[in-house]
Amino acid sequence: MGVQTNIGQPQTMWGPPPKLAVSEVEGDVRGAKADFAEIARRARRRALVLPREHGAWGLLLVPMITGAGVAFRASVHVPPFLLLLTAALALFWLRTPVESLLGTSAMRAQTKAERREVAIVIAGLSAVAAGALGTLLWSGRNPDLWLIGGAAVVAFVGQALLNLMWRRPPRPSREGEAERPRSKNSAHRLRMLSEIVGTIGLTSAAPAAYYVMTGRFGATAWMLWLANLIFAGNQIHYVQLRIHTARIQGLRAKLAHGWAFATGQAVMTLVLTVACMTGLLPKLASLAFAPLLFRGWFYFIKKPSPLLVRRLGWSELAHAVAFCIVFIAVSAFVG
Repeated sequence: MGVQTNIGQPQTMWGPPPKLAVSEVEGDVRGAKADFAEIARRARRRALVLPREHGAWGLLLVPMITGAGVAFRASVHVPPFLLLLTAALALFWLRTPVESLLGTSAMRAQTKAERREVAIVIAGLSAVAAGALGTLLWSGRNPDLWLIGGAAVVAFVGQALLNLMWRRPPRPSREGEAERPRSKNSAHRLRMLSEIVGTIGLTSAAPAAYYVMTGRFGATAWMLWLANLIFAGNQIHYVQLRIHTARIQGLRAKLAHGWAFATGQAVMTLVLTVACMTGLLPKLASLAFAPLLFRGWFYFIKKPSPLLVRRLGWSELAHAVAFCIVFIAVSAFVG
């Protein structure tokens, strides 16, 4: 008994598949490989131009929103803030494609097509940043913005130099001596220092936002910079501590490996106390730092649990949002 095929040729039900079916399977496999290759190319193109440090977006946006929120009780001049926000986002985004084009990052533009695409993104972002900053600084407006921007540039240059130091092995101390690999602790300290220095530049967004909205760069602007720098520095140190002590258990062992963070927590408490006592910070502003201090000290006594990096990231984002809301609310209440 036979089965009639679509092309009118008899075929036994249990016979071998026709050649047409084999070619279709081969075509599907080739199509799947092509789709996978296209997905990989798209992912690579995105990695060449999109910033990979997702936490750094928060380190930029939280200070800027905090500065604008505190300024809002004294001024509703929002357009300059929107221009500053546009310029800051464009400049922050610009670093990734520039590094890809120069070959100073892990992802490098290798082909002519990739370099052309990256160059187009650089040109577009540069035009956006130049337009926004040019409008802010036109006819001598916002002159102190040059000082804030200069401080941020110095911080980012310092961060880049520190990154080169911890990524490169140390030079031999004697001629002819083989290079010794940098110790993990030394590399970790240099990397931590580079992130803190870079944070000085990112948190300058807080006084900048306050300044362009109010036209004043005084004690309040410095207070905003200090508060955001303390907060961001603590977050960076805590995340690094959790990552590098994920398998350590017990109070004594945690203190032995996390003594620098514990010292930082104590210094942070002292600085906040002095700032509140001298009037640099509103006394109620300490409430914005309370969750941060609690989770820092609680780490040393809590029961061991597996480290989930994604959950840690969301937790720190929640702390950042809470800090922003509480700080703005306290400033409005005091004002």
